[in-house]
This record gives sequence, C-alpha cells and structure tokens, in this order.
Amino acid sequence: MEKVLRFVGIVLILLLIIAGAAIIFVNVKYPAVGPAPELKVKATPEMIERGKYLATHVAVCIDCHSTRDWSKLSGPIVPGTEGKGGEVFPPEFGFPGTFYSKNITPAALSSWTDGEIYRAITSGVSKDGKAFFPVMPYMNYNKMDSEDIYAIIAYIRTLHPVENAVPESKPDFPVSLLLKTIPEPANPEKRPNPSDTLVYGRYMFTVASCQECHTPMEKGKPVEGMFMAGGNEFQLPGGAVVRSSNLTPDKETGIGNMSKETFIKRFKYYINPEVVSNTVQPGGFNTIMPWVMYSGMTEEDLGAIYTYIQSLPPIKNKVEKFTPAK
Repeated sequence: MEKVLRFVGIVLILLLIIAGAAIIFVNVKYPAVGPAPELKVKATPEMIERGKYLATHVAVCIDCHSTRDWSKLSGPIVPGTEGKGGEVFPPEFGFPGTFYSKNITPAALSSWTDGEIYRAITSGVSKDGKAFFPVMPYMNYNKMDSEDIYAIIAYIRTLHPVENAVPESKPDFPVSLLLKTIPEPANPEKRPNPSDTLVYGRYMFTVASCQECHTPMEKGKPVEGMFMAGGNEFQLPGGAVVRSSNLTPDKETGIGNMSKETFIKRFKYYINPEVVSNTVQPGGFNTIMPWVMYSGMTEEDLGAIYTYIQSLPPIKNKVEKFTPAK
C-alpha cells in the first residue's frame, strides 16, 4: 500500500510540474501576434467619414463601447456616451467571467499609437500585450481591408474625449489562460468591388459580425451545421429572454420568403427616431439587435448582405423569439 501511495504521489507531482510548465509556456508564448505595427494613419475628411460609417453602422464599434438605453426599443445609444466604454458582460449572461468594454475615446487612447489600436482591433491585443475576450469579434475584424481599419482609427480619434475609468475584465480560470491563445496576426482582405454583389456581401456580412449572434453556440463554439440558424439566447434587463432569428433562406423557419426590398425596409424602419422613442415596459419585449445603428447602413450594403445570406444553405430551425420575464 505504501508503494502505491508513493507512486500516486510521484504521478501527482509530475502532473503538477507539467501543468505548471504548460501555464508558463502559454503565458510566455501567447498572444502570438507580434509587436504592434509601425503605423501613422494620415486622416482625411473622407477617411474619417468612412470610419464613422463603419464604426457606427456596420462594425458597430459604438454599440458595445457606449451606454445603451434599455428602457427604449433596441437600446439606442445615450447621447454623449459614444465610445466611453464600461458595458458589462457578466456571468449571469453566460460569460466565463466578467468583461467590460474599453473606453475608446481619446481620453483613454491618447497614449496609444495607431499601430497599437490597429493591433487591438484586428488581433484583440491591448497596448500592454493582454488578450481581449472575443466578445469583441476581432476574429472578423482580422479580415477587414486595412484601409477600412485605418478609417475606423481616424474616426475614433475624433470622438469627444470622455473620462471614464473602466474596470479590468476578470475572466474565470482556465479561460483566463486559454483566451491568450485566441488572437492571431491580422490577415486583411482587399475590400471587394461592390459590383461583385455576392463577394462584397460576404465581406460586409463579416464586418457586421452577423454570425456572432445568429449562429447557435455551445461552450463558446458555433454549433456545427447551424450557421446563421438563430436561437442564441440573450437575457434582457428584468429577466426576459430574446433569441436571435433564423436568417438562413429556409422558407418555413428562416427568411427564404423575404424579398431584398423587405429585408432592406426592415432595417430602414428603425431610422425613424419615433420608432424607438416609446418606453419599454419592465420585462416586456425588447431586442439587443442594434437596429438604430444598422439602419444607417446604405441600401447597397444591406442588399449585398441579403444576397450573401440568401446563398447560404437553408436550415430548418424554428425559433421562439421572446420569453417574457416570469
């Protein structure tokens, strides 16, 4: 019996040594994205306007990095909070820890180089080399045309500086270790010509990160064979639950019967401020979809996204959109 206990003890010590070595290796080697590039964005009025369009209406950076008024439909941005950060993504909402969106106004980024901001957007690594949790879909921004990233950088440099000290995110173990391995070096694609509607639509779809909410996830990974089939659950303030729609071209449970014109009108409906001016009753229907921001997308870009979505395989998946608070 003594020999068995000695053997078990030796095995446990070896396992602890291996685990310790693995932790040290990950902490030393990752994130493996290299230093921030030497970069100085030469902003022009046209570039800033392009960046504003992308950050506000397509990549919707302003969505998570501002304060949204959840007493209104679709949680419109509270004026004056653009870029201040501080939105919390807590364990109660299914996150492996507590995460906060960063302050991206000049009040927080004045000491960052353009290269450091570029690396943060495309690789998810902060100025001091820490990996971000991918609630920010930097794996999608990783593929954006560098000129589009430069435009976003030019725009956020113009935001009104808001002093707002945001707490440090606190991922649970072992996610705190694993998330270091997620970032990858930027792998930019050239923005396709809008005349190639399908390819251009795929590009804009990726920039808008549609799949992040509309593809079911299990343990942080997309469910195989369910791309864009909807059903992801999001808890609303007050305890109600809303679920993402099936956006595949399935005719029964998706949008296979929706025309391009109807698709575009669905977004443009929210461009009218009166639509989101009414107060949502506590526990009543609401949606996390930033309709107000997406409503500012051009009809050309919305139409291209529709064309790409309609090219996807139809998946039958009936989604119960809303469950009221109990």
